[in-house]
Amino acid sequence: MKFTYHNPTKILFGQGKLTMIRNQIPSGSRILLAYGGGSIKANGIYEKVLDALHGFKIVEFSGIEANPCIETLEKAVALYKANDLNFILAVGGGSVIDGCKFIAAAAHYDGDLWDIPRGVHQVQKAAPIACILTLPATGSESNDNSVITRHATAEKLSFDSPHLYPLFAVLDPDAMKTLPERQLKNGLVDAFIHVCEQYLTFPTGALVQDAYAEALLRTLVRLGKSYKDRETDEWRANLMYAANQGLNGLISCGVPSDWATHQIGHELTARFGIDHAQTLTIIQPSLLRNQIDLKREKLEQMGTSVFSLPKAADLAENTVDAIEAFYQGLAMPTSFSDANITDQRTIDSLLDIIRSRDFLQALGERGTITPSAIRDIVYAAR
Repeated sequence: MKFTYHNPTKILFGQGKLTMIRNQIPSGSRILLAYGGGSIKANGIYEKVLDALHGFKIVEFSGIEANPCIETLEKAVALYKANDLNFILAVGGGSVIDGCKFIAAAAHYDGDLWDIPRGVHQVQKAAPIACILTLPATGSESNDNSVITRHATAEKLSFDSPHLYPLFAVLDPDAMKTLPERQLKNGLVDAFIHVCEQYLTFPTGALVQDAYAEALLRTLVRLGKSYKDRETDEWRANLMYAANQGLNGLISCGVPSDWATHQIGHELTARFGIDHAQTLTIIQPSLLRNQIDLKREKLEQMGTSVFSLPKAADLAENTVDAIEAFYQGLAMPTSFSDANITDQRTIDSLLDIIRSRDFLQALGERGTITPSAIRDIVYAAR
């Protein structure tokens, strides 16, 4: 267990913290204010941000979509450069923040901007970025990761750089008050699976990481079971903080991780436009059953520590069933048919795309999730 951990993002957590942002941004900054479809104008966040930024030069860019696409973000990069801006403030959920990380990296690169997600260009410099979180899910507000889609080629790729950590992030649970149920459930499940990807591998004796991951998983299960209380300040605050802690790099220190569910799920989003979290709930139970012998010890550990299941010879199998039931209890799809994808030819076309991706040739913490295994996982999820 050897690692170096550094997370430079300052977290401003709690109600009313948004008013503090003007003291966090360097004076004289020329700010690109970026957001999504305009919901921040309906819930009052937009006005609060403008009040807090009084006196700064602001250029706005709206329309960053869920699963942000390079075709949109290229316009934001051009706007940033044309107006000689020097700071980016993202207001939204993980998609807006991921998109702004791309803008920050692209602001200092003059080549083909798709070089950044596909790893041809390694980010060595980026514009300073900060964020105001409105949808808890991805933890993007305090990590260095970003995921970008290119519609032209139906690709969805991730990249990271230590230069992309936000300087600060405002986590005010009040910003969640007007979220649609679909987004709220997606966020809860996305956070849960983020933790699973870093936990459901094999034992390494990392007691702190395991215990912290289990605490987060128990918290998220409890929030799912108490979903009726989602309008309370306590429920919102706990989801927002759990999602943040699930992917800020802490629980992955010195331990193996398996992001295969995400990597396969990205292909479902790029091909079918399914919500990111819903691709995960479709793929993960099938993937866990496919890899159950290799993941048995950690699944058994999760069964007892998270779901309080009794010891049994089939404890690992029962744990996967409990995970699947957790998703179903939130009305999340756990099969392709649940997402209204029933045409075998459509599923086969997805597998053809997956087979063409070089980066999908040996996934999983042991490299055992090969194209053949992916085929079995996808077919089992029908």
